[in-house]
Amino acid sequence: MIKALHLEKSDGNDASYFEMPHVLLVLDQFPRTLGGGERIVLKLAALLPKYGYRVSILTFSADPASAGLQSPPCSVYLLPLQRTYDLTALRGSLELRKFLREQKIRIVQTFFESSDLWAGFVTKTMSSAKLIWSRRDMGILRTGKHHAAYRLMAGAPDRVFAVSEQVRRHCIDVDGIKPSRVQTIYNGLDLADWSSASSAAKHEGEALVTTVGNIRRVKGHDVFIRAAACVATQFPKATFSIAGDVLEPDYFAELRALVRSLNLSDRFRFAGGVKNLREHLATADVFVLPSRSEGFSNAIVEAMAASLPVVATNVGGNAEAVQDGVSGVIVPSEDSAALAAAIVHLLSDSAKAKQMGAEGKRLAAEKFTTEAMMAHITSVYGSLLKGV
Repeated sequence: MIKALHLEKSDGNDASYFEMPHVLLVLDQFPRTLGGGERIVLKLAALLPKYGYRVSILTFSADPASAGLQSPPCSVYLLPLQRTYDLTALRGSLELRKFLREQKIRIVQTFFESSDLWAGFVTKTMSSAKLIWSRRDMGILRTGKHHAAYRLMAGAPDRVFAVSEQVRRHCIDVDGIKPSRVQTIYNGLDLADWSSASSAAKHEGEALVTTVGNIRRVKGHDVFIRAAACVATQFPKATFSIAGDVLEPDYFAELRALVRSLNLSDRFRFAGGVKNLREHLATADVFVLPSRSEGFSNAIVEAMAASLPVVATNVGGNAEAVQDGVSGVIVPSEDSAALAAAIVHLLSDSAKAKQMGAEGKRLAAEKFTTEAMMAHITSVYGSLLKGV
């Protein structure tokens, strides 16, 4: 049974809102610690009414302590679903069909595997709503069954929003989706929130190298720590930090042990989930993204908006965000020596680092704004509703 976790408050002055085309954003879960996918769902839900669309969110699982449920920007519904192939899932499909009809849903936009495949199947076979898949990665969390199901359902989505060109190519080449249906839409950032913040004065030779990302092995924090050990030998006053919540405790324990074994305990800090990212980045001199896999990193764009030079691995859409040699440096994945060399290069030439940071901010303002993202998304919405 679909349960309302949060309902929009209605009054006599918002009748026009409920007449807008209704968009349902479907995601697998609202975990305690939000990832990039959950955050973009909430951002879309907050922005779409300004562009003429009513929004609701449906999820299959929700942690009561999830930040996404504290003050959501729209109605949020829970359809409890642990498997997509049992009797409960069959009953759930009938519930979802009823919900889509009663709520007059015109567009269903899905995020993550179960939402894409199960909710996508229900949408296309049991309703007249248009279906959009939002693809944010290179299939790193997929099982063999997922790969097969995506290929079988390649013709289901009316459109696919890929978060980078690399993800778009994956959708076409691996999943077999027609190129005309797959569009690259980069994550957008509101640069008004990233006006220059004052950074703390540093003594000569002092520098902070930081990365931002929840603690997961795929983020490559161990590679960063090994690179930091190399950098530390050349820059005795340099310090390093990782900002992000712990999602994989065993991996976090490995990272702490690695820091100790490399004698970095007094130089390396785990900052946890920072509340004010702008202020945190304002204290840094170089931003690093050592990921093993990415779709498109929000953290890179945020670092660019903060005027930081970026060192990032050549995975996913990283090289689409960072212009190698212009706004930062692109290095191979899993290569701590190359990562260290790039950091040393930037710390050795502060003028060049500042120039790269300024260029990164310019590129962010040119390519990765909220306005550009929303204009693209709503243009596709409009075309679908017109039957184009």
